[in-house]
Amino acid sequence: MSSATAPPNPDRDHKKDTAPWASGGTMFAGVLMMVNGILGVLEGIAGIAKDDVYERIGDYVYKFNLTTWGWIHLVLGILVAVVGWGILKGASWAKATGVALAALAIVAQFLWLPYTPVWALISIAIGVFVIWALCNDRSDDAVQ
Repeated sequence: MSSATAPPNPDRDHKKDTAPWASGGTMFAGVLMMVNGILGVLEGIAGIAKDDVYERIGDYVYKFNLTTWGWIHLVLGILVAVVGWGILKGASWAKATGVALAALAIVAQFLWLPYTPVWALISIAIGVFVIWALCNDRSDDAVQ
């Protein structure tokens, strides 16, 4: 039987049901992680270098020293940028690590809300998109 007249194989043809924009979202998620990571590094450097760069808006339950926040953002930003690079390179470890780091970054941005409320909300939204895109990517499931 030739391949042109072969009956449809659901195991082989399952990628046809995947929306192309969902698989392209993985590439975009990698770019967003790199950009968000680099901005996190800059945010961390600003918090470490000078404590009066950020001003707290109101009182907040989760209080850390700004230098501590700077180190948290610096380390997390480096990790997020490296994992974003791994996603762009197609590394097998990068997707699961990206989901975990995006979730951790969402929590960190939620705790960072009193210092930069608008950017924290934007970063949370980016993290949610990254998790969605990485969880919906089916490129590794393809049967060769």
